[in-house]
Amino acid sequence: MNIYPLIKSFLFTMDAEKAHHLTLSLLKNEMLSPFVQLAKAKEVDCPKELFGLKFKNPVGLAAGLDKNAEAIDALGELGFGFVEIGTITPKPQDGNPKPRLFRLPQDQALINRMGFNNIGVAEAVRNLNKRKSDVLVGGNIGKNKITPNEEAVRDYEICFNALFDDVDYFAVNVSSPNTPGLRALQEKDALSLILHQLQHLNHGKKKAKPILLKIAPDLGLEQLDEIVEIVHDTRISGIIATNTTIERTGLPHYLPSEIENIGAGGLSGKPLTQKSTEVIAYLNKASNGSIPIIGVGGIMNAEHAIEKMNAGAQLVQLYSGFIYKGPQLIEDICRRLKQ
Repeated sequence: MNIYPLIKSFLFTMDAEKAHHLTLSLLKNEMLSPFVQLAKAKEVDCPKELFGLKFKNPVGLAAGLDKNAEAIDALGELGFGFVEIGTITPKPQDGNPKPRLFRLPQDQALINRMGFNNIGVAEAVRNLNKRKSDVLVGGNIGKNKITPNEEAVRDYEICFNALFDDVDYFAVNVSSPNTPGLRALQEKDALSLILHQLQHLNHGKKKAKPILLKIAPDLGLEQLDEIVEIVHDTRISGIIATNTTIERTGLPHYLPSEIENIGAGGLSGKPLTQKSTEVIAYLNKASNGSIPIIGVGGIMNAEHAIEKMNAGAQLVQLYSGFIYKGPQLIEDICRRLKQ
């Protein structure tokens, strides 16, 4: 029995961010584990090996939902093959003023301008040390808003070192549209500096861990070519494509004035489906299939996941699709992969 539609109907009566926090509170409450059992995806055994890691299945949770590593055990129990926490910054920060998370249900979309709100890396590590499950965990890392771009590499180093023993891979986030100036770090010189330094730290460890770069869907083809070049040059493990978009296309059920009233932020969900898949396909072709890719962006059904894999993704991640469809979407994708 899929009880998620009932849960969703209740949550969608609330402010989006309040519903988000309530969901996390319920997930991390062990007394409510019977409800997790009712809601979880049932057929998710679809093993995949990548980056030297063995995934229970290739469907992960994208960063942004469990920013502070609070509910990893329950999220793994729901069926995810891996969970990406964050974005984590060195110091705690409140993020942008509220309201900052908006649903557009008629177009199965979300707009957010959260702004890397999180409890800081030290508290995130404490939460990671409390987890009991063995679900694979990625650490999505970023810089604090107050850190100037010319000093950003230090923030990434702090998070990398602090999280190293407690995550299975890293995602370097330079692509959120909600921290002023952050996307400028996708430029070649700035990005090369960050990734080279992280790799230097990585290879100084007893055993290096996969480092992936999370990119925006709004990069031009020349920029994507540069990304491929940088990934090869720094020898990081792969790319996560893509983050949210600053575009406002694909929202036919809303007036332009309604969208304008929401204001700035990253758009995710169904309007991002094709755009992110096109980025994956281009990166795969430009790299001759040599760069592993995690596909994310607008996966609202199993077919969308298959399209991303056919375009070149080895793993996929859900965020908006999970909000709208629940754990059943994980099962639907795994079943489709077995056909």
